[in-house]
Amino acid sequence: MNYLKFSLIILFTITSYSQNDILNIGHRGAKGYVAENTIESIQEAIRLGADGIEIDVFRCKSGEIVLFHDKTLEKLTDGKGKIENKTLTELKKLKVLDSQYSIPTLDEVLKSIGREIFLNIELKGSNTSERSYELVKKYINQSKINPKNILFSSFNWEELKKLRKLSNDINIALITEDDPLLAINSAKELNAVAINPNFKDLNTEVIKKIKNAGFDIYTWTVNKREDIEKIKKLNVNGIISDYPDRF
Repeated sequence: MNYLKFSLIILFTITSYSQNDILNIGHRGAKGYVAENTIESIQEAIRLGADGIEIDVFRCKSGEIVLFHDKTLEKLTDGKGKIENKTLTELKKLKVLDSQYSIPTLDEVLKSIGREIFLNIELKGSNTSERSYELVKKYINQSKINPKNILFSSFNWEELKKLRKLSNDINIALITEDDPLLAINSAKELNAVAINPNFKDLNTEVIKKIKNAGFDIYTWTVNKREDIEKIKKLNVNGIISDYPDRF
């Protein structure tokens, strides 16, 4: 996809976003259609109308932050072993799933998305917070991304604590697997802006309590059309889906 075409897609997305209070967030790009956590998947999600993108990151052996979901390579690539034990040079030789797409770096993604796309960076691996923050800060300082459109999240709240020590201003969200109400106290301690629960853990009362505590809600992973419509009627801030065109 050439730069002009990609820019026009982003412009269309910005117009759509301004008309919608709930963010349509592509899960790992457009995971339902294109190999996850690739530049091509991110581009496809935006083309399909996503206002934002959720991605997963690890720190590889040579220190770069790369997009990947699993701890090991076997399921998603033609490689073997732990992603954290591979250098970027080694990772770039691999192909994701059955595609010709490679594993991108966070740097490459930040260069490509522009200022108006919301980006939820999930810290999957250990020791990801510092380098990820440094990259984001660089692009913010260059006015290439909007700090309001960056959200760091993780199931690993200890990694979020490290991130908070680096910056009082960066947006943080706690991801939950169980009762999201149990995350409220920790979210307050971290000065987080959001709690990201599984959509199956949400109902009107839970959402009301989270909102009254002062937190936004970005819920995952909502793929069935009927579930998307149901969640859209609730007071959430964003819906993360493998299929952003179903929004």
